Amino acid sequence: MNAQDFIHHYTAAAEPNTPTILLFHGTGGDETSLLSLGQAIMPGAGLLSPRGKILEGTMPRFFRRKAEGVFDLEDLIFRTHEIADWIEAAADEYGIARESMTAVGYSNGANIAASLLLLRPEVLKQAILLRPMLPLQPEKLPDLSGARVLIATGLHDSLVPSQQAEQLAQVLEAGGASVAFKRQAAGHGLTSEDVMDAQAWVGGKF
Repeated sequence: MNAQDFIHHYTAAAEPNTPTILLFHGTGGDETSLLSLGQAIMPGAGLLSPRGKILEGTMPRFFRRKAEGVFDLEDLIFRTHEIADWIEAAADEYGIARESMTAVGYSNGANIAASLLLLRPEVLKQAILLRPMLPLQPEKLPDLSGARVLIATGLHDSLVPSQQAEQLAQVLEAGGASVAFKRQAAGHGLTSEDVMDAQAWVGGKF
């Protein structure tokens, strides 16, 4: 496994010892879709953004689904371990300190990031999950002590009801993660409030 195993974008941090944001796009996005969001959340941070390998029609995703909200769990588990191995390889190749990485995932990208927390918790310690749901129920709760997670759900989201994001928060907290939960007066799309909350969260303001 090496960094070239996923099509991706990488921008080095502006200065040494600056964090790197790991970006996971939503269905139909690509490695460029969330770059401006990453820059807005943490100006000057490094940006590492892979493109999902699965195609749903012509739309890239990070894992297969059988229907809206119904995931192919076998593929989800395989893809989670695959991208976890890729993150470790890319961090080595680019000289990124793994503890400096914060994941930012939207929709399908938030779900693969959540799956990483549940199945490969050693890879991620900080994550911003925008419009996520609980991707799978792990057989054994991971040890997430020391992990920080921000979850932002849309109260008017017709694709991912807020209750599904709440289920994810409960599982992460049961594993020992520190979870901040934000309910936006929004649908599935992102808002300026999402960006401001993410900025405040990375700044340690809540």
